[in-house]
Amino acid sequence: MSESAEVIAAIFIFLGTVVSLISSVGNLRLPDVYTRAHAASKSTTLGVMGVLIGTLLYFLISESFFSIRLILGMLFVFLTAPVSSHMVIRSAYRAQVPLAEISVQDELKNYFGNGKKEVGKN
Repeated sequence: MSESAEVIAAIFIFLGTVVSLISSVGNLRLPDVYTRAHAASKSTTLGVMGVLIGTLLYFLISESFFSIRLILGMLFVFLTAPVSSHMVIRSAYRAQVPLAEISVQDELKNYFGNGKKEVGKN
């Protein structure tokens, strides 16, 4: 039973590591703050979740140990990473950080009045 737990845990940990690696490459290669924040939050969250699930399954199956700390860590990462990324992107847009030149459309342009909203004004 121990070998199967190690294999299952290794698969989850490996997949989480690969997703995190792809996220870091996307963070380096993408053109602007908006797409970089997307790569940094979405795929990194998925990568960390894979590693934490693999760790939880290993200890649960192999050693019959259930860790509430791992569950709380998963919940914390799952809730905070997308919210913080959203706030970074929103503040960048309100500070008028330009979109990449290859961007096709700006959907918030009409909402904020041609995208020229003064910082600190509501």
